[in-house]
Amino acid sequence: MGIVRKLCSTWNNLKVVKLSNRNCYSYNKSVDPLNPSCSNSLLTHGIHVFQCPDTVGIVAKLSDCIASRGGNILSADVFVPQDKQVFYSRNVFVFDPVMWPRMQMEEDFLRISKTFNAMRSVIRVPELDPKYKIAIIASKQDHCLIDLLHGWKDGRLSVDITCVISNHYRGPENEVIRFLEMHGVPYHYLRITAENKREEEILELVQNTDFLVLARYLRILSSTFLRSYGKDIINIHHGLLPSFKGMNSSKQEVDAGVKLIGATSHLVTEGFDAGPIIEQMVERVSHRDDLQSFVQKSENLEKQCLSSAIRSYCELRVLPYEENKTVVF
Repeated sequence: MGIVRKLCSTWNNLKVVKLSNRNCYSYNKSVDPLNPSCSNSLLTHGIHVFQCPDTVGIVAKLSDCIASRGGNILSADVFVPQDKQVFYSRNVFVFDPVMWPRMQMEEDFLRISKTFNAMRSVIRVPELDPKYKIAIIASKQDHCLIDLLHGWKDGRLSVDITCVISNHYRGPENEVIRFLEMHGVPYHYLRITAENKREEEILELVQNTDFLVLARYLRILSSTFLRSYGKDIINIHHGLLPSFKGMNSSKQEVDAGVKLIGATSHLVTEGFDAGPIIEQMVERVSHRDDLQSFVQKSENLEKQCLSSAIRSYCELRVLPYEENKTVVF
């Protein structure tokens, strides 16, 4: 019976999940409590994402790289499209920083990148690496902005907010202003007109950020701004893209008599509401809902959807796939 229990324990700790797409699988291995090296408090979590032309032996090389330095893979995700020979992977692993210093890790994965002509190879060690620096750009509506600020303060969003920029004036008694002053986050009000979008000033304010978040910013960023910034910008749209684009998505949904409403978080591109989608969330509605209830439900979805997209991005779960798609592990 002792052998049976041990076999059952091993089976519970080692699970292979076969997905519907034969070219996409997820492998998860929980830490074995019987293995003292896996419960060592000195171990640190690392994340590595990889994208390269598909060929034989990539998984083996990545696994061997981690194992040869004393690391242990906790979860692995791999995706190879059926119609394209491109390999995507995301590995989460534990390692001893003394046995495998950060600089050595960079060199090891760089060597594999050169071997497979990788287009992308990114490493992140959350406990050792600096948090991503972001700036939030907003307009008048506060719901997404306030949710992000509280998520940041509560630790649900592992980022550093460098500043908040808005084209809407908020007085000293405003909830957002009081919160930002309490926590030492600068607030920049920029009066924007059709003739002057103040984009050069925005660029100056966000030059030291890793990515930007648009929390219901109701202005279109120019192609010049996007090229000058050169980094990712995450936006939230109060509708299920690619349908119901533009400012009045809720009114469009009411007029269309939809039974599901949603919110879409996507990367900003030069196309109008057309960037690669990161996250979408939905909620059922009925003939009893009016425009006001549509808006209320939509705002709740927007907050959840935007926060989820930011977390996925910070955890290296989002990889570009083709021109207008993403792989989200």
